[in-house]
Amino acid sequence: MGQITLASQAIFEKHGRKGKREIFLDQMEQVAPWSSLLALVEPHYPNAGNGRQPVGLAIMLRTYFLQQWFNLSDPGMEEAFYDSLALRRFAGVDLGVAAAPDESTILRFRQLLEQHELCGKMLDAVNLYLESKGKRALRARDCGLPTLAPPLAVAIPEVSIHSAGMPLAL
Repeated sequence: MGQITLASQAIFEKHGRKGKREIFLDQMEQVAPWSSLLALVEPHYPNAGNGRQPVGLAIMLRTYFLQQWFNLSDPGMEEAFYDSLALRRFAGVDLGVAAAPDESTILRFRQLLEQHELCGKMLDAVNLYLESKGKRALRARDCGLPTLAPPLAVAIPEVSIHSAGMPLAL
């Protein structure tokens, strides 16, 4: 995701290990078609103009996924970035460079996805990718907007969201 500053390094930990959340996120890094998802959303994402610079698209897309996987509200997601190094690393948030996306930015990104009906298209892209890899892709239960968690959880049965002790947004 780019160069990491000293503020986000764990090099001073002598006896650290990866927790279940970090293992889950490492696996999600491998099974989601990130470049395809970015290409799907990019035409709709605002460009830098004269006002406030938008947060990077990759950060916002991963933030959306984190919200779905861990059932976090917009304020909860903002707070989680400041609490969890694993979430910051996954999303590419480096507090040594810039602040984490705030709740209003997260809300506007989710509204952009809804406005352009991209949630279902992202789910289809994930399912297509998983099927091309020989993984069984499932549809999310209908609860308004489709969630992206079930297809990704099925792709890695040995560490599912539930076995990692993480809530699943359905």
